[in-house]
Amino acid sequence: MAKVAFIGLGVMGFPMAGHLAEKGGHEVTVYNRTAAKADDWAKKFGGRTGATPAEAADGADFVFTCVGNDDDLRSVTLGETGVLAGMKPGAILIDNTTASADVARELAAAAAERNIGFIDAPVSGGQAGAENGVLTVMCGGDQASFDKAKPVIDAFSRMVGLMGPVGSGQLTKMMNQICIAGIVQGLAESIHFGKQAGLDIEKVVEVISKGAAGSWQMEARHRTMNEGKYDFGFAVDWMRKDLGIVLEEARNNGAKLPLAALVDQFYGDVQAMGGNRWDTSSLLARLERK
Repeated sequence: MAKVAFIGLGVMGFPMAGHLAEKGGHEVTVYNRTAAKADDWAKKFGGRTGATPAEAADGADFVFTCVGNDDDLRSVTLGETGVLAGMKPGAILIDNTTASADVARELAAAAAERNIGFIDAPVSGGQAGAENGVLTVMCGGDQASFDKAKPVIDAFSRMVGLMGPVGSGQLTKMMNQICIAGIVQGLAESIHFGKQAGLDIEKVVEVISKGAAGSWQMEARHRTMNEGKYDFGFAVDWMRKDLGIVLEEARNNGAKLPLAALVDQFYGDVQAMGGNRWDTSSLLARLERK
């Protein structure tokens, strides 16, 4: 059992921290900007709360962060109340935020000054994956830190891999989001085409999902897409944030991402329709608007 801190109890962080306590059997202290959320977590899982990120991280062997973006991440890690101020030498900071590779390298350098390890470890699998403890975790960092952290990360994951040095986890997550953007747009167009042609979408998907067109998105989302239900899942606002990070990185490294850039614009159309919090599969709603 390790002493663990978890910072950020959103739809992902709340169940992830819960798995660390229940499945992992670790002693967990949590911090959330809205203190009531941290209190709710402590009541449910029996852990402790900290008044600041630094207080939550005090004495921890491993500190996890899972917040919104680069600036949120800096606010909970740096400064007098950030986790690095409370962490002991030899501890490891594991960031599960989907953020930029640049901020990962920035935080790794700040951690190294205090003899603290750092792993950028964004996740994939959405809210359901977090709740069920079956997330895919893409890590960047040194082998020694990864080897120490992996048994702890295993509590909320089904796949944990070291992709390379610091920043590699975030770059891998960018690849993940590029793939998802293209797959969801293709699925949306396919269902739209089938409906326009008068086909039975359920019958079609039952067949084509078993062939080369099959995907997790098709299996998990075709039915709700066909029914026009989008009030769940990975929000369009979050996907646009992620694609913004992807496109900025592409501008820096020279990668050409015409499809990702186009789908990002399509998600902008969904936002204009009021779908900011709709699931990413709502690309179909854009095609069906009158």
